[in-house]
Amino acid sequence: MIDSKTMLEVAVKAGDSKRAEDIVALDMRGVSLLADYFVIMSGTSDRQVQAIVDEIEDKEEEAGVKIRRIEGQKGSKWMLIDMNDVVVHVFMPEERQFYNLEKLWQEAPLVEVDQWVEA
Repeated sequence: MIDSKTMLEVAVKAGDSKRAEDIVALDMRGVSLLADYFVIMSGTSDRQVQAIVDEIEDKEEEAGVKIRRIEGQKGSKWMLIDMNDVVVHVFMPEERQFYNLEKLWQEAPLVEVDQWVEA
């Protein structure tokens, strides 16, 4: 079983490989019992959101991670991947702005993810 920080890295790299935008990771360990990390990223179309989710699912499973569930249907503007310790939210920009999870969980420290994304 890989640790939650490695799960986070795999998710960020997989999202980035499908050109996810504005990838943010929040360290939830001192803030919530829901998960160790929340990852929030955007796709510019419903097809891209689906492609990002599919890639994260594939890469996490290759790494030995058990996906608990994926919420949101094909064509959704917001999909969620629940891996227990890491929860990934993939939004269309309008939905991300509307739900504003970064503000909702603003007490959670940001995790530095720049080393995992292509500049």
